[in-house]
Formats: sequence, structure tokens, C-alpha cells
Amino acid sequence: QVQLVESGGGLVQAGGSLRLSCATSTIIFSYSTMGWYRQAPGKQRELVATITGTGTTESADSVKGRFTISRDNAKNTVYLQMNSLKPEDTAVYYCNLESFGATYWGQGTQVTVSS
Repeated sequence: QVQLVESGGGLVQAGGSLRLSCATSTIIFSYSTMGWYRQAPGKQRELVATITGTGTTESADSVKGRFTISRDNAKNTVYLQMNSLKPEDTAVYYCNLESFGATYWGQGTQVTVSS
């Protein structure tokens, strides 16, 4: 069973920054596509950013230029650096791992941006 453990969420003022981390012990991490998703109250879960095992990244238009996804394969960890945060970024952020047709999710970490 693959376990993903997120950390780094919290309360921040608009314009501030946070860095989320997602750690896993699985040996398949280095060649898995990792992603960050978020779900705001009353809304569907949406993609924030993804990064492949070789480092190719994609991100949602709403976060381009503000959020950066990265990974450290030696630490089995993926990060989401969030800058210039806005109140509309408030959501539970989930880490996601996709490999060999399977998908795994973390438990989520709350990010709240106050205006």
C-alpha cells in the first residue's frame, strides 16, 4: 500500500507564501507522476500541478506564475511552492501519485488564505 503524507498547510494572509510537502516511502516514487490537487468547499477537486518522474511539469492556468511544483527523488518527496496567495486559493490540498495504472491520494492539508 502506497502512503502519501502531506504537510505545510496553514493560515496565511493574501500575498503570502506557503510550501507544501508530500512524502512517501514507496520505491516506485522516482518514476511516478506526482500531482497536487485541491478542493474548495462546495466545489469539485481540481488539478493544481503535476510533475513526471523525469521532471516535466504542468499547472493549471489559475496558478501559473505563482505556484511551482518540484520533486526530490532522493527524499521521495514532492513540493508545491505557493507564492502570491489569494483568498480563492483556499482549499484542502491533496497529493497524488500515479504509477502503473494505479492512483493514490494523501489525506489532504488545509490551506486558508485570508484577505
